[in-house]
Amino acid sequence: MTATTAVHASGLVKAFGAKGAPTVRAVDGIDLEIRRGEIYGVLGPNGAGKTTTLRMLATLLPIDAGSAEIFGVDVRREPHRIRQLVGVTGQYASVDENLTGTENLVLFARLLGQSTPQARRTAADLLERFGLEEAADRQIQNFSGGMRRRLDLAASLIARPPLIFLDEPTTGLDPRTRGQMWETIRELVAQGATILLTTQYLDEADQLADRIAVIDRGRKVAEGTPDQLKQSVGSSTLHLRVADRAEASRAAGIVERVLGEAPVLTPEAGGLHVALTDANQTADVLIALREGVVDITTASVRQPTLDEVFLTLTGHHAEDGSEAASTTEEVA
Repeated sequence: MTATTAVHASGLVKAFGAKGAPTVRAVDGIDLEIRRGEIYGVLGPNGAGKTTTLRMLATLLPIDAGSAEIFGVDVRREPHRIRQLVGVTGQYASVDENLTGTENLVLFARLLGQSTPQARRTAADLLERFGLEEAADRQIQNFSGGMRRRLDLAASLIARPPLIFLDEPTTGLDPRTRGQMWETIRELVAQGATILLTTQYLDEADQLADRIAVIDRGRKVAEGTPDQLKQSVGSSTLHLRVADRAEASRAAGIVERVLGEAPVLTPEAGGLHVALTDANQTADVLIALREGVVDITTASVRQPTLDEVFLTLTGHHAEDGSEAASTTEEVA
């Protein structure tokens, strides 16, 4: 644990099993090192162990094996101190349906020890901060899904925790509301928060996370920045389309002479897909095609996607999950 570390976890284990049934490890020896001031993404399909890991760190589930510290505080030994350092927003809003937005926030603030006048000021500030002023006096049962999620996040910030756990915060939201949540998350980090974000959405992890842990079947199978993960599973690909489809084969020959490897051809569309060990080879290919008088209509370089990363690392796509793992996560 260093001064720049927010979360340090080593060998986390959580197992579940009914009497007479085999024990299943929902979390199987996961290590995490989260730096202060970053968004750390935990990416995996339903049932991978993401939520169980978060719940152990948040003291909502006991740790079966391994250890964890948050800002140097031991999660097992000092759970009460941990709860003062962490704000948690789950997959489903934990607000009272029959109370208004203001009443919910005032209630949470009073439970956290604020006086009534202070709680009302806190509620008003958070409603404004999350764009919910107009719905302040509306019952939660009349809120949209996105409004509920924003209010739930607002409630988790009443105590101004330095570490925020977001467990799939945009599940079920429409694209516009997801974008709004992303902006809110970025603003929280800009204001000094550290965020642990679990998600099964590849684009969300790619857009938000400074670093990502890929979790599958209870184990961490990879970790790095989005770019590092993409680079680890393959090279960039140059996608070309020639103006004259009849020239595709000749263009492929030129590319093979430059790179020593034949590109993948789609002759009917005049397309070439060129694997690159270095993106800088793009210039060599384009110069050679120009010198060979081959006209190009489009050219683009694309890295592997996070879905391709996940497929390479685990053998299945991120939206897939094993039935057994899914069942375990639901029990957790």
